[in-house]
Amino acid sequence: MVRSKVGYRIEFAKSNDGQWSSTDFDSVPGTYALVLSSASKATIQVGKLGTLYLQPGWYVYVGSALGTGGVRARLAHHMRFAERPHWHIDYLRPHTTLEEIWFRYDRKSREHDWARCFAEMKGASVPLAGFGSSDCDCETHLLFFKRRPARGGFGNK
Repeated sequence: MVRSKVGYRIEFAKSNDGQWSSTDFDSVPGTYALVLSSASKATIQVGKLGTLYLQPGWYVYVGSALGTGGVRARLAHHMRFAERPHWHIDYLRPHTTLEEIWFRYDRKSREHDWARCFAEMKGASVPLAGFGSSDCDCETHLLFFKRRPARGGFGNK
């Protein structure tokens, strides 16, 4: 656990040789960020949202899990590839490797604050406006980085 630049503690999880288990997470509400790597240059149609042109590098997707099953249930969904995509992230996951999960257990949704903090990090760019944010005023909940985003830079430009 590390105190972040956003002013409260967040936790970090890394895969065990590429293997993830949702049982490593609690079934309580919270906010999370998926840190994904990609070597692909694929073109992905993201539902009705538009076209995402992948480039090799790092993607960070921010979400919240406030409903039944909390963080554990939501991350269990994101750890596998969806046969029938439900969320925007479901279209991206087959083209990426889940490297890290940054999370905080909390009944308050912090995904919008986190999306803004990631957007302010050095090297961040928006690969597709509206991704994961069709139900809010955020420009996006998906950010792209050429280099792996640093934990210490979270919330710092």
